[in-house]
Amino acid sequence: MDAIVEGADGRWAAFEIKLGQGHVEAAAATLKRFAERVDPDRSGRPLRLGVITGMGYGYLRPDGVSVIPIVALGS
Repeated sequence: MDAIVEGADGRWAAFEIKLGQGHVEAAAATLKRFAERVDPDRSGRPLRLGVITGMGYGYLRPDGVSVIPIVALGS
């Protein structure tokens, strides 16, 4: 897990950062394993699981993990 972002209301999202598209599958698997280990009664379910990539295009995978190119985050 490279980053966990938590809002003031306690909702949270987790992100893996990978330079290439070739690592998205492994990063998504890591995110899903992490989310399964979190107690949802204590911390809630993640608002989003995302893989931030160095290039490419953004999309929502069938498993619900977002793939986000870094340029989509703004300058």
